[in-house]
Amino acid sequence: MAEFQTGALPPTVCPSRLMLDQIADKWSMLVLASLRDGPLRFNAIKRRIDGITQKALTQCLRRLERNGIVERRVITTSPIAVEYQITALGRSLDHPFQALYLWTLKNLGEVEAARARYDERASLEDPALSD
Repeated sequence: MAEFQTGALPPTVCPSRLMLDQIADKWSMLVLASLRDGPLRFNAIKRRIDGITQKALTQCLRRLERNGIVERRVITTSPIAVEYQITALGRSLDHPFQALYLWTLKNLGEVEAARARYDERASLEDPALSD
């Protein structure tokens, strides 16, 4: 297994950084979760993800398709339709995403308590931050 490396390398020097940015962004995990049970059309994905705009979903699907994680298929019916599905490469993210989701559930209370402590300290140090 490759050793986890840290540092401030730009994406041109560290391609894994760009990949992480694209699979762990604000919407990608939610899009992949939506597609987990099978192919869906664009509007069906959009309905499943509260708050995503059409533009954000389009950009996310294009990134995922470009990286080989999602496949776009044109259905030649009348009218023509497009559906998206997870590729085998995309399925390989199931385990890491599931682990991250379980970590979130397990630690949510502790994270919320840390946020409350931080916000309390910040408001005492600079009352303008509490607005």
